[in-house]
Amino acid sequence: MLFETYILYLAAVAVFFATPPDTSQLLIISNSIRYGLKRCIWTIAGDLSANCLQMTGAAFGLAAVIATSADAFLWIKWLGVAYLAWIGLQLILTKENDAEISVGSSGTRFRLYRQGFVTSMANPFAVVFFGALFPQFIDPASPIAPQLLILGMTYTVVDGTILVVWGWLGVRATNGLKRISIGTINRICGSLMIAAAGLLASKDFEPQR
Repeated sequence: MLFETYILYLAAVAVFFATPPDTSQLLIISNSIRYGLKRCIWTIAGDLSANCLQMTGAAFGLAAVIATSADAFLWIKWLGVAYLAWIGLQLILTKENDAEISVGSSGTRFRLYRQGFVTSMANPFAVVFFGALFPQFIDPASPIAPQLLILGMTYTVVDGTILVVWGWLGVRATNGLKRISIGTINRICGSLMIAAAGLLASKDFEPQR
């Protein structure tokens, strides 16, 4: 892979992230507000783990399977929508007294990791995205595996950095919420999750025939 090609790839990834927060980023903001950035790292780890699997799947042709199977795509998409909406409703419907307990106790490392992993894995657009992105920057005359590894690792580092920034912004927002009750914070975070579900539901994709 030429250095110029790699720089172009970095620019393409940067442009991709120069958008309003998506489903995973909204989850990071929500969890950082509730648990802090240090604990939210587990959610980020879950998200990046799912991305690694998606990139591997794209490399082995899973993108083509999803792109040609409307049923598989819709199942993954709507399961993701339901999961995000369920998290949001749980937060919104949490009673004020229960909220004081749940904010501290429900943020276990496994649960935060699972939320990040499932939310990212439930987005079928990611596999299709990787399947469409990587071939544009691969030199077929050179070994493919090392190029895929470089592209995948670069995306993971950039994505992880962006997610940490969003988490930091969530923590900064927490400073302005200190006088707001925990129940209100839960409702704000729940609304973010429902917004993420709506964002995923609104995305349209027509599988190839």
